Amino acid sequence: MFLYELVDAMHKAEVPFAIVGGYAVALHGAVRGTVDIDIVIRTAKRHYLAAEAALRSLGLTPRLPVSAAEVFGFREEYIKNRNLIAWSFLNPADPTQVVDIIITHDLTKLRITNIRSGGRTLPVLAIADLIAMKKAGGRPQDLEDIRALEELQK
Repeated sequence: MFLYELVDAMHKAEVPFAIVGGYAVALHGAVRGTVDIDIVIRTAKRHYLAAEAALRSLGLTPRLPVSAAEVFGFREEYIKNRNLIAWSFLNPADPTQVVDIIITHDLTKLRITNIRSGGRTLPVLAIADLIAMKKAGGRPQDLEDIRALEELQK
């Protein structure tokens, strides 16, 4: 399963990360379908470089022609002036393999819950922080995810 391959590659590259987005919602127990895997990493140049190498090792390439050093160096400008929220990678040989690194958040400011799945421990954004991230997004799917996550907390 691609999710497990991603987790293994990120651990091997020693990238601090957490799964966010639709996969995180599903891993917490809500019914949710999604294809892309969203992650947040610790905002440091070495982690951006290591994440890029890990994703490339899985056959993924960036959608935009920018390197890890460029994304890290111009991160604030990309967010403010180009409305970029995610650095997206895809596998040209398998369009179902898509990973988005959410660049608007820094893992050091977020809480992680470890969830066991497939014989692995998966670092998943804690429900409260996931809800806050979804509220900031404000898309219709985010609002549905918030409702589902709040039900899980009852």
